[in-house]
Amino acid sequence: MNEPTANTPPDALFLLGTHCPHCPTVLQGLANLVKAGTLGSLKIVNIEQRGDIARELGVRTVPWVRIGPFELEGLRSEKELREWAVKATANTGMTDWLDELLSSGNISKPLERIKSEPALMDALLELFTDPDTGLNIRIGISAIMEDLQGTETLSSIVNRLGELTRHEDARIRGDACHYLALSGDPAATAYIKPLLKDEDENVREVARESLE
Repeated sequence: MNEPTANTPPDALFLLGTHCPHCPTVLQGLANLVKAGTLGSLKIVNIEQRGDIARELGVRTVPWVRIGPFELEGLRSEKELREWAVKATANTGMTDWLDELLSSGNISKPLERIKSEPALMDALLELFTDPDTGLNIRIGISAIMEDLQGTETLSSIVNRLGELTRHEDARIRGDACHYLALSGDPAATAYIKPLLKDEDENVREVARESLE
């Protein structure tokens, strides 16, 4: 499936099962979006006939649909599908997609995508720096960062994390400090040391532990 350019309707891939009760609803919604021109094309796969495709994509449950870069599971209304198609058309919405997955406790899918597409760290950092991001999502972000410990992917954002050690939110300063330590990059030390004198006690403690 070709990656759509900006303002080009994305393509969709839909995996269904013969006995799936929700698949007809999602299929109808996708068909309507193709007819309206919101989607450029729609490929439909019955996993009971083509289990190899489901295994290749790591799909374990249907309905499952990929619209542009977004992989969506479960029952989706036509309105929801349209919203994701619009985001794919504008090349936006990756932060929303990560937010949805992490909100449901799904860490493996975002981690898998970030490992294959390191540029998605931009969206993860955007979610991380939003003060309104919930605790459960922050826990998911932390789990991803810990899995990336010592990798080039984490090392590549050391300077950006360093900037966040000066964020007005103490939670973000502390977490940024921890992620800098996980990077194992020598450049991280220069960002961590000033936090030893941070006004927040928890941040100071994280800085001490990070340097140790």
